[in-house]
Amino acid sequence: MASVTLEHVKKIYDNKVVAVQDFNLEIKDKEFVVFVGPSGCGKSTTLRMIAGLEDISEGILRIGDRVVNDVEPKDRDIAMVFQNYALYPHITVYENLAFSLRIRKINQEEVHRRVVQAAHILGIEEYLDRKPRALSGGQRQRVAIGRAIVREPQVFLMDEPLSNLDAKLRNQMRSEIILLRRRLDTTFVYVTHDQTEAMTLGDRIVIMKDGFIQQVGTPQEVFDKPKNLFVAGFIGSPQMNIFNAKLAREGDNYYVDLLGLRVQLDGQKAATLKERGYDSIDVKLGVRPEHVVVKFDSPGDAIPCTLAVNEMMGSELHLHVLTKDDQRLILRVPTLELTDAHRESLKAGSTLHFTFTSKVVQLFDKQTEQSLLN
Repeated sequence: MASVTLEHVKKIYDNKVVAVQDFNLEIKDKEFVVFVGPSGCGKSTTLRMIAGLEDISEGILRIGDRVVNDVEPKDRDIAMVFQNYALYPHITVYENLAFSLRIRKINQEEVHRRVVQAAHILGIEEYLDRKPRALSGGQRQRVAIGRAIVREPQVFLMDEPLSNLDAKLRNQMRSEIILLRRRLDTTFVYVTHDQTEAMTLGDRIVIMKDGFIQQVGTPQEVFDKPKNLFVAGFIGSPQMNIFNAKLAREGDNYYVDLLGLRVQLDGQKAATLKERGYDSIDVKLGVRPEHVVVKFDSPGDAIPCTLAVNEMMGSELHLHVLTKDDQRLILRVPTLELTDAHRESLKAGSTLHFTFTSKVVQLFDKQTEQSLLN
């Protein structure tokens, strides 16, 4: 097991395209870190630099205490699981698992021990005599992970290993990777574009955009305290609702004004804004769909909106609505809380009312898109 440290790492391709910009991160020994972001953000390129499959243009990469910038991939003591399984189709599962060990001239007894142990951990003992074409996608991915396990590396690297699986298998494999991590108790670096995978798997999440790190934190930290508008919109499903609003200061008190609704900010938020010297300004206001309250029976002091689409998701409804100034948002409503009359009122074109509390509000600078609170 080992830590992984990246200091001012940069990747510039021959065509002068900069894929990764000034990447700084320390991954602790036995930590599970997930790189997440949209396609083209640089997450896979960063993983491939750790693996040695891409040269580092600038900066320093350490695995443990050793600088490995110029160390060959085979000598870095890492193992990588790819998106496309990369299994040899003409040999059995057993031989696929044993292949890298035989190349390294490990004795047959040790090879057999490691193969059997990996097969047991992954629950693929009964498939050892089969060839990959006789396996399902999930079974092939287990074999691919097994090929990494038998090497007993210091660091596991995984590049979108679940993206080829259907939704049900992805959910199953996510839980299996969590259990696998507990059993192996080693360092994992995992790349995905799926924020649900990132939130469920990672001890910490590294959110990337355009080659830059946007935020590093635990799943709870990046969900509750996004550093900027991009992180706020990327983390969470459905994504956070963003409004154009006004921040108003009256003495030591702060309010947000949105479409006729005025909400006083709680003491901690007000104290933070005062400490940072904010006065009355235009802002971007963020509220997550699950934190918006739909007022069915007595709207009172709430914002009117028009229902455009009603998505039935089983345990909840996702209501896509438009405000009077054409701002779009999504409301999440648990179905258990709905009466028959409520359900009847949720038709396209009907008028709804919603509100929210100070506790759930996020505020962002309209120009820089950086958080005013976090």
